[in-house]
Amino acid sequence: MEAGRVRRETVIEARNLGLTFETNDGPVHALRDVSLSIGKGEFVSFIGPSGCGKTTFLRCIAALEAPTAGTLSVNGMSADAARRARAYGYVFQAAGLYPWRTIAGNIRLPLEIMGFSRAEQAERVEKVLSLVDLEGFGRKFPWQLSGGMQQRASIARALAFDADILLMDEPFGALDEIVRDRLNEALLKLWARTEKTIGFVTHSIPEAVYLSTKIVVMSPRPGRITDVIESTLPRERPLDIRDSSAFIAIAHRVRDGLRAGQGDEE
Repeated sequence: MEAGRVRRETVIEARNLGLTFETNDGPVHALRDVSLSIGKGEFVSFIGPSGCGKTTFLRCIAALEAPTAGTLSVNGMSADAARRARAYGYVFQAAGLYPWRTIAGNIRLPLEIMGFSRAEQAERVEKVLSLVDLEGFGRKFPWQLSGGMQQRASIARALAFDADILLMDEPFGALDEIVRDRLNEALLKLWARTEKTIGFVTHSIPEAVYLSTKIVVMSPRPGRITDVIESTLPRERPLDIRDSSAFIAIAHRVRDGLRAGQGDEE
């Protein structure tokens, strides 16, 4: 069955969400009237120009920012309660690995903070290293790994405590196209194996179309949703699917949504 055609349990629900930052130069409207439902097991990409609020929305889900209007629930609770319940893992633009810790030590850090036993820490580290194809690299230090491998280690760290939701803020944006393609393929395989709900911020139209079951197109500030596109692509996606008519049609719709948003810019 094609992705996006199954009715799924809602895990993230935003209704008329808004966020305004008060600055010395006056208010900055980062988000306005954002309404969106994300179902369990979906892969949802957020795309739009710089400053459109896509990262801000992800940070609201993670309770790293507090909305000033509307409602937001994560797993049926407030975003802050979901954060305390460790409902999600978060992958930032930079890998953010501590250089004095080994790769295993970096992955183990949140487990140490959460009070897992040493035996369970070791078991979970081994499991997530396997998930991201980094077996045998646990004793290496970050500087001994390529940029792509460091980002895979960062993903492993976010997966270590087995949260149902994975939030990813442009994790591959700084990587070259060849490495990015390889990590896109790896991420799809990881998603298929873990069945996580993924929220993914990107500036790349091909990346958004290739990865997602749902693509959320956002306008320039104040960030609003101009289109929500349910993908008709199958879950199994070789890289050459990007040459298919279905892929190209979705990419055109994303591009049209971005242009429409530019026309609405204040």
